[in-house]
Amino acid sequence: MPNVYEVNVEGGMSSLSITNTNLHEHVPNEAPIVSSYNDRIRPLLDTVDRLRNLNVMKEGIQLPTIVVVGDQSSGKSSVLESLAGISLPRGQGICTRVPLVMRLQRSSTPEPEIWLEFNDKRVDTEEEHIAEAISITTEAIAGSGKGVSDTPLTLHVKKAGVPDLTMVDLPGITRVPVNGQPENIYEQISGMIMKYIEPQESIILNVLSATVDFTTCESIRMSRQVDKTGERTLAVVTKADMAPEGLLEKVMADDVSIGLGYVCVRNRIGDETYQEARMQEEVLFKTHPLLSMIDHDIVGISILAKKLMQIQGTMISRCLPDIVQKIKEKMEASYFELNKLPMVMTSTQEALMTFMNIIGSAKECLQRILVQGDFIDYQDDQSMHSTARLADMLGQFSGNLQAQPMIEEFLMDEIKVLEECKTIGLPNFIPRSAFLAILSQRIDAIHTKPVEFITETWDYIEGVLLSVLTKYSENFPQIQSSIKRAGRNLINKIKEQSVNRVIEIVEMEKQTDYTCSPEYMTAYTQKIAAQENFTYAVVNNYSNVHSLTAYGFGEVTVSHLRTYDAQLLRQAFDMKVRITAYWKIVVRRIVDNLALYIQFSVKNLVNNQFHKEIVAELVSPGGGGEVEKMLEESPSMTSKREKLKNSIKLLKESKEAVATIADQNSG
Repeated sequence: MPNVYEVNVEGGMSSLSITNTNLHEHVPNEAPIVSSYNDRIRPLLDTVDRLRNLNVMKEGIQLPTIVVVGDQSSGKSSVLESLAGISLPRGQGICTRVPLVMRLQRSSTPEPEIWLEFNDKRVDTEEEHIAEAISITTEAIAGSGKGVSDTPLTLHVKKAGVPDLTMVDLPGITRVPVNGQPENIYEQISGMIMKYIEPQESIILNVLSATVDFTTCESIRMSRQVDKTGERTLAVVTKADMAPEGLLEKVMADDVSIGLGYVCVRNRIGDETYQEARMQEEVLFKTHPLLSMIDHDIVGISILAKKLMQIQGTMISRCLPDIVQKIKEKMEASYFELNKLPMVMTSTQEALMTFMNIIGSAKECLQRILVQGDFIDYQDDQSMHSTARLADMLGQFSGNLQAQPMIEEFLMDEIKVLEECKTIGLPNFIPRSAFLAILSQRIDAIHTKPVEFITETWDYIEGVLLSVLTKYSENFPQIQSSIKRAGRNLINKIKEQSVNRVIEIVEMEKQTDYTCSPEYMTAYTQKIAAQENFTYAVVNNYSNVHSLTAYGFGEVTVSHLRTYDAQLLRQAFDMKVRITAYWKIVVRRIVDNLALYIQFSVKNLVNNQFHKEIVAELVSPGGGGEVEKMLEESPSMTSKREKLKNSIKLLKESKEAVATIADQNSG
């Protein structure tokens, strides 16, 4: 007749009671392990379990945990059954499909108390039905297939004779998916195992079968990745009766670095009770010709239980001060974050004052980074070191503007202009219109560069401005977009004015030729001295050369100039010298003007326009009531506030949970 289950749901926390009305399998009422009770272990374990119940690990605080790992069919379930004196799910393939947190607590009452917890639900069960209850709850968590889930299932066992232990049993490692298992089953299980064994607070209980070569075990490979010296790893060797040959040598050689040592055990066979299994185990290790040679201090389930209790107590004692300190630090950080959050405002006046503080703080920050060159607010973000970045941009622009243009045919531009500007008059005069035409050509060739530079400059400043506004308005997302929009509008307005101003600066250079700098005449005098020699060499085809070195111009090709008369060549050379000497002054003057204009505009933005324009756009009668929006706290801010409050509450309870035991432990 199939098993029949009765399910009762109680109020409060979901509570399921599972009983089997037609199950006659005999399961012993009492576990065989009755360890000497250590008065210090239970309080320590209760404290850690209390922290685990509070879910303090979600605050990033790791707890000392015994993590049970092993390859599939290594005998993990048998070891855990023997420790707890209960039956776990058995079958082909993966039996453990979720992290099973086993909390064993020695009880003085004859009646065991057993229940499961997952996803805020409690499932009460009886000793005879534990395997079925685990299977049912596992399906509720991981589905009815053969996949795995990292959502933990907690099994509480309060029973006479069990050791005081908390362990996490993880799915057995399998490399080849079978019978409907997902293709990435190995990756899922190995990822889950690494998550649990990586923290330094974890104690790794590595279950190894005596029938295999330890060095080939996948569980050994994984544990050595996170515990190279083995100082956190204890190995339990199962199925000792099935492969006694060479077992002594394997555990003594320790080829796989098990720092906490080995314990060899015999698995329960068939219908043996747990008491019978332990008796058979004791006889085996005392009488077997090979197994009796193994030190009695490392054989048997009772020895394993004692070792685990001792190791667990030592680890908890060692980690407790750090846990206390981390709880304190996390709580202080949460309080700090909570106090940083804006107060909940109840009046328009409060909202307006807060808004003005945001704008005032942003203005002070902009003053520091855009004017004073003080980067204390953004020490690690070089893009916000604005005076340096603006200087870099100006230097790059200056170098780009002053780069010498490629000369394809020396003097040809000047010759073409002179021929088109000639008039009836004396031959040795250079028309001023010709010089202005050449100058205009030069300026037309570079006129887009200053506009591009000023546009890029204000694009950069806009990014800086928006970053600052975002930082100081982050607690008020309900108006953040409006503040940033006002900042963009302000920059766009200034950018348009700046582009017009730069266009005027460039156009002014085309209108007239003037400088008071003596550098012009100095450069002209130096270069014009080569005029006669150059002209003579070209006209007379001196040495039948195709190129000449002209002072100040380097080596130039001259073969294309031989068809022109000497007078035109002299004028063209003169024009080239004049425009070359003057052009350096022009480009430097453009750079200087833009540098001064940027400095002036940035200071004016920070000191005058920023506060005035932003406030006018958001606070004026036409501002759309933006400030009033601050009275309504955004959902994200409310969520953040609640999260911090809950975190503080959890950490307070955690602090209280460890306070007494920490004092006792330190004493």
